[in-house]
Amino acid sequence: MRKSKPKKRILLPDPKFNDVMVTRFVNNMMYDGKKSIAYSIFYDAVELVEKKTSENGLESWKKALNNVMPAVEVKSRRVGGANFQVPTEVRPERKIALGMKWLINYSRKRGEKTMTEKLAGEIISASKGEGAAVKKKEDTHKMAEANKAFSHFRF
Repeated sequence: MRKSKPKKRILLPDPKFNDVMVTRFVNNMMYDGKKSIAYSIFYDAVELVEKKTSENGLESWKKALNNVMPAVEVKSRRVGGANFQVPTEVRPERKIALGMKWLINYSRKRGEKTMTEKLAGEIISASKGEGAAVKKKEDTHKMAEANKAFSHFRF
C-alpha cells in the first residue's frame, strides 16, 4: 500500500443522549443530508420503543445493535482458479457499521407506515433476538460455519 490511510473523522456526540454511536447511526440513516429529519426519526423511534416496551429506549436500541452485530463473515478468496468463501473475523469498526446498516435496511423493508414506526418495530424485535436483521446475522454466521473447511486460506 503506497498511499497513506485517510484520517479517522471525529464525530460529535448527539444533542439528546450525548452518544457518538447515535450520531453514527443517524448518519447512516440520513438521506440527502437531511440530518435533522434523521435525528427526529431516531428520537421518535426510541420514544415509541419506550412506550411499547416500558423500558429505556436507548438501552433497548443498544441491545438490538449488539444482537445484530456479526462476529464472523465470509470473504471471497481466489486460490488456484477457484473462488472460496473464506470465513474471517469481523473488525470491531466494521462490526458496528454492518450492524447499523442491517438494522436500517431491514427497518426500511418493514410493513409499517412511517419510518419511525418501522425503526421502532425493528429495534424491539432485534432486542428480543428476532426480526430480519438478526436473521441476517445468523445467516452470515451459518455461512461462515459451513465454509469453516476453507479457513486455512485466510490471508
